[in-house]
Amino acid sequence: MAVVVDNAAIQAVQISVWKKAFISLKGAPLIPLFIIVVFILSAILADLITFHDAHKVSLPNRLMGTDPLGRDVLTRIIYGTRVSVIIAGAALTIGGGFGTLVGLTAGFYGGKVDTLLMRLADITLAFPLILFAILLVMVIGPSMMNVIVAISLVLWARYARVIRGEVLGLMQRDFIARARVSGASDWRIMMRHLLPNVMPTLIVLLTLQVGWVIIVEASLSFLGAGIPPPTPAWGSMLADGREYVSTAWWVTTAPGIAIMLVVLAFNLSGDWLRERLDPKQRSI
Repeated sequence: MAVVVDNAAIQAVQISVWKKAFISLKGAPLIPLFIIVVFILSAILADLITFHDAHKVSLPNRLMGTDPLGRDVLTRIIYGTRVSVIIAGAALTIGGGFGTLVGLTAGFYGGKVDTLLMRLADITLAFPLILFAILLVMVIGPSMMNVIVAISLVLWARYARVIRGEVLGLMQRDFIARARVSGASDWRIMMRHLLPNVMPTLIVLLTLQVGWVIIVEASLSFLGAGIPPPTPAWGSMLADGREYVSTAWWVTTAPGIAIMLVVLAFNLSGDWLRERLDPKQRSI
């Protein structure tokens, strides 16, 4: 009898979990989420879902045609997703992580520490961000690692500003005062009490910034300051086909549509997350 009750309880819990998951996805932008899933899976499984070499010259029987050098456009787009995922993931991890730490530190300590860190952020934000990234890559040289470093150096200030504002509001809450009275260290308060409370804002910001990072990476590659050839990158594919728009429009159209769809998908998903995670954004 006890076994039957236990099994029934387990099934009830499992149903409850799936029901909550379904409810949480209610109203989600399904098409953008589908595009994001396809984008990520294409990056992970590129070697399995492509039938051609991204660098091999072979003209006949290509679904999306070939580029001016005879390389398969569809294959290069799929492998280009891997480049975009690596750069976006690494840049957001480094730049977002550093910016979050700076924002936590500035908001927690305030005073001169806050002033110094925010002035550095202001100096970074004073430059046009894409132009700043282009200048950095041109100085340190084009490569995937240098593109990641350049975008990270540009990104951190945005995160620092937003997280610092969230922390300033949280510092007035009673649970911070209780943590201080209990003898918790500054690091423990920041990591155990402040960071979890700014996590919803951080998740939304990360999602919205993915599209921006993809655009910056594509811009750098288009200008020849990003991923060096022959590595497939969406921006360099646009650059390769710009002289053949009138005769081979698919060379630029295909990667252009890929960039548009992925950026739009992340932006729409970020807006939906903001509405779900921020009570102020929810309709009454």
